[in-house]
Amino acid sequence: MLNLGSERIVITGGDGFLGRHLQQELLQRGVKSENLLVPVSQEYNLTQQNDVERMYNDMRPSVVIHLAAQVGGIGANRSNPGRFFYANMAMGLHLIEGGRVFGVKKFVQVGTTCSYPKFTPVPFREENLWDGFPEETNAPYGVAKKALLVMLQAYRQQYGFKGIYLLPVNLYGPGDNFDLETSHVIPALVRKFCQAYDNSEEEVTVWGSGSASREFLYVQDAARGIVLATEHYDGAKPVNLGSGFEITIKELAEKIKELTGFKGRISWDTSKPDGQPRRCLDTSKAKEYFHFTAQTPFDEGLIRTINWWREQGKDNEKS
Repeated sequence: MLNLGSERIVITGGDGFLGRHLQQELLQRGVKSENLLVPVSQEYNLTQQNDVERMYNDMRPSVVIHLAAQVGGIGANRSNPGRFFYANMAMGLHLIEGGRVFGVKKFVQVGTTCSYPKFTPVPFREENLWDGFPEETNAPYGVAKKALLVMLQAYRQQYGFKGIYLLPVNLYGPGDNFDLETSHVIPALVRKFCQAYDNSEEEVTVWGSGSASREFLYVQDAARGIVLATEHYDGAKPVNLGSGFEITIKELAEKIKELTGFKGRISWDTSKPDGQPRRCLDTSKAKEYFHFTAQTPFDEGLIRTINWWREQGKDNEKS
C-alpha cells in the first residue's frame, strides 16, 4: 500500500471537474494541501516537452495522477479529431517519459471508455479493449488514450516504471461542464431541460434516436476509486471504473425531464449521431484489486447535479 499522506502529488487537470473532487478526496484522506500540486495551463503547456520537464523540476512530485485531457461530447469530437488526438497523445507521452526520468514512485493514467471497440460485448471487460476499432466519432481521442496504456506497459517492462491505467465510464455531477458545444450528455440535457422549464418552452430537442445506452459514474465515486487504485493497485492491466448501471439515452432524457419539472415534448434529431451503440462496464476487477464499488444512487446524483446547475452553474456559464 502506498501511504499518500507522505507523498507530493501532481494532479494534471486538477482544477477541472474531476480534479477538484479528487483534491477534496485526497485532503480527506490526510494529504496536506501543500503537497497537492496542480500545474495550470497558463504556466505549463503539457503538450510541450520543455514545459513538462520544467513542471517536474519545479514541483518535484513523487506521484503523478494524470487527468488532464482535451475532450468533449460527440459534436466536439467530430469538430476537433486532430487536435484531440495530438493534445492527448502529447500530454501523456511527455508526462510518462518525464516521470520515468524524474523517478516518480507511481504514475496514474486516467484513460477513457471511448477506447473500447465500437461493438464491444456488454458488459465491457478489460480484455476486450483490443478486439476492434473505437466508434468513429471519438476514435482519435480514444486511440490516443489507449496508446498511453501501451506506453505504460512498455515502460514497466523495460524500466520497471510503476504506472497504472484506469478506465472510468462517463462521469457526471456538480461542477461538470455545461457548455452545450463541448459538454457530455448529462450536463447538456440538464441545461436544456432547466432552460426549457424556466422559459416555459414546449419542446426540447435531443441529439440522436435515443436508442444508444450509457453507464454513468458520479464524480465523487470516481475520485474515491482513483484514490483507492493509487493506494492499492500496482498491476499492468487496465481497470474499469464504473457503476455497473446501464440506461438508454431515451430513458435518461425522460428521467431528467421529470426531475427538472419540464412538462413539454422531447423531439429527437435523428440526423445527429448516436455514438457508440452501448456502453456498460464489467467492474469486477476494480472490486477485486482495490475494493472499489460505486455508492451514489443514480437519481440522487442527478438531483444533486440539477440543483448545482440551478443554484450555481447557470450564473457562470455562457448563454
